[in-house]
Amino acid sequence: MSRSFTLFTGQWADLPLEEVCRLAQQWGYDGLELACWGDHFEVDRALREEGYLAGRRALLAKYELRCWAISNHLAGQAVCDHPIDVRHQGILPARIWGDGEPEGVRQRAAAELADTARAAAAFGVQTVVGFTGSSIWHTVAMFPPVPPEMIEDGYADFARRWNPILDVFDAEGVRFAHEVHPSEIAYDFWTTRRALDAVGNRPAFGLNFDPSHFVWQDLDPVAFLAAYPDRIYHVDCKEARTRLDGRNGRLGSHLPWGDPRRGWDFVSAGRGEVQWEDVFRMLNSIGYRGPISVEWEDAGMDRLAGAPEALAFLRHFDLEPPSASFDAAFSR
Repeated sequence: MSRSFTLFTGQWADLPLEEVCRLAQQWGYDGLELACWGDHFEVDRALREEGYLAGRRALLAKYELRCWAISNHLAGQAVCDHPIDVRHQGILPARIWGDGEPEGVRQRAAAELADTARAAAAFGVQTVVGFTGSSIWHTVAMFPPVPPEMIEDGYADFARRWNPILDVFDAEGVRFAHEVHPSEIAYDFWTTRRALDAVGNRPAFGLNFDPSHFVWQDLDPVAFLAAYPDRIYHVDCKEARTRLDGRNGRLGSHLPWGDPRRGWDFVSAGRGEVQWEDVFRMLNSIGYRGPISVEWEDAGMDRLAGAPEALAFLRHFDLEPPSASFDAAFSR
């Protein structure tokens, strides 16, 4: 159905944006999902530097590319996280990390997400993709025993911190697409329902669908699409492959990506366990007409080979729904 296919630039932020644009055009992408790190889309400059957004538009136009979404996963992670520690210092700009005092980091990260909505609106983009962080992810093993009130407090904390951010999204006419992902407030079917309920099911808060995070949790990504049809605001495509052989564990064993002792790894689209035809058919069924963004991650292959291969693979499933039922010709 001639969908628009974009490349998420988060894994390419070590390259100047113009080089990513050149590569994306060369490979046949229609646009970019711009990451808010590296030099790709800098929120503070977008709001305060005259000519910055015009320059970004001109750069995309030079390479015949468009942008339908910007992504600020890294700042979003710090909005609710507990603890805040050296991991966050490694992913946050110095102006958000500041002196590292945890609550100050969270508040500056929240301000950055609100500013991201403002920058997106000024750029003419209606979707911001990202993470929320979570004050209760560290309790996922449920030991030491976790009182129910502690989990309730975690969702209340999420709502308290995110509702003011979402107020800005509403005011700017922009939607937030939370990537359902372990370590976030919503990471599977039931935590997604709980997160939506926590913010009153407000339309400003929806979902970024990435099936790779479902595979290793033994969840059905197609059933997830069917369960939340009106909340799928954006789609990222990458895959996971499991190697659960009785020794390799589902939790990863604190081993780095690509280590053969891991129970699973992210792999390039077309090389994992996602049933992509079923995914695309369900996207058609629920009426999703937005961009399909390739989020390329694979510790076992070069990205310069993987990104064009993934695009060619996924385009194969870009099916045009029929204009009439196939059995209509049987009736008079």
